[in-house]
Amino acid sequence: MQTPTPVLDLFFPRRCPVCDRPVKPYGALICRECEQVPVPVGDSVCCKCGKPVDPEEEYCADCMTHRHRYYRGAAVFRYRTVSGSLYRFKYDGRREYADFFGLEMARAAERFFAQTGPGHRPDLLIPVPCSKKRLRERGYNQAAILARQVSRKTGIPVAEDLLIRAKDTLVMRTLSASERQNNLKKGFLVYGNGVRLKSIMLIDDIYTTGATIDACAGALLEAGAKEVSFLTFAIGENGL
Repeated sequence: MQTPTPVLDLFFPRRCPVCDRPVKPYGALICRECEQVPVPVGDSVCCKCGKPVDPEEEYCADCMTHRHRYYRGAAVFRYRTVSGSLYRFKYDGRREYADFFGLEMARAAERFFAQTGPGHRPDLLIPVPCSKKRLRERGYNQAAILARQVSRKTGIPVAEDLLIRAKDTLVMRTLSASERQNNLKKGFLVYGNGVRLKSIMLIDDIYTTGATIDACAGALLEAGAKEVSFLTFAIGENGL
């Protein structure tokens, strides 16, 4: 991804991640009139996965009934309010959105670290890998782009070659929660000993049922990781 410059912006103006028109004012990452469209997850979130919950609730419905492999997770925005942005980022080549996404994710990461304490600050950021087939089709792994942005702003190193996707899987958005779990069985492998005794934070674009994060966390923990957390740009709510 090229670094924006006045000359590049003149011929290829940065597009707003919300309205997809050239950003106004010049030099911003998002249009001023679009800033209120993405809705933050808020302060009342599930103590496990970070999904929005009612203030009197400690855990979301999923985390009360399903045991996850990861330690804790966090996200920035509610999925329904950024779904169009994520689709264009993932499938329409709008990699420039990553500047805005990454900045907001880095801010969320620092808030998360402040809540969990210095003992849980990760040693490594690892993007959720995509298959070789999808990487060829898309040309990039959106999770890796986000991980680089978060790394640049937090100073936590990113490792893109330690966790690999071992097999092609079905498109997750068409599957139920149980189908997602079966789809991802033995879907990820850890290469080498680079995660041993390290705290890992997985980076991805969206968290819904947690099947992908759980599968990755399981592989990392079995390879000797001390702890696995996650950070995503968007997160679903109960029922998504």
